Amino acid sequence: MTLPTPPRHGTRTPLDRFNGAARATVEPLLLRCCGSRRWARRLVAHRPYPDVEALLAAADEASYDLTPADLREALVCESAAHPLEGEPQPGVLAAHGAYERKFGHAFLYCLDGFAAEERLDQVLAGIRLRLENDADEEWAVTAEELRRLARGRLGRLAAPGPAD
Repeated sequence: MTLPTPPRHGTRTPLDRFNGAARATVEPLLLRCCGSRRWARRLVAHRPYPDVEALLAAADEASYDLTPADLREALVCESAAHPLEGEPQPGVLAAHGAYERKFGHAFLYCLDGFAAEERLDQVLAGIRLRLENDADEEWAVTAEELRRLARGRLGRLAAPGPAD
């Protein structure tokens, strides 16, 4: 998920490209960070951002303002865009199934900062812990996990890389 790189006329960072790209280019990229159209449109509308931290702060603010309908829209997109990877073990499928039966939506968990070999244990522990939540409590936790996922994805999209 990267922004198109225009011909070099000086150094342009990914944030510069984000700020200057057409709405039709940026909005689909944002929807891959968070599947809420309202969230994506809000970030597009408030460009330009002076730095990545300002963009991330705007993303956080937009996340906190998601309505239940916005969150449901994003959850549907998450389920479609990020299904269980590979051949999930029966225990993982069972845990996800139990979670979805109880709460009526896909389990979200931000795994940023965890090593690949820790991720399965983290997901299973997260599901086990969160199955104890009531519906309102879990809705708030899910919204926070979506915010964390979107922030991480957006940060990777807009942060300068080795070539920038």
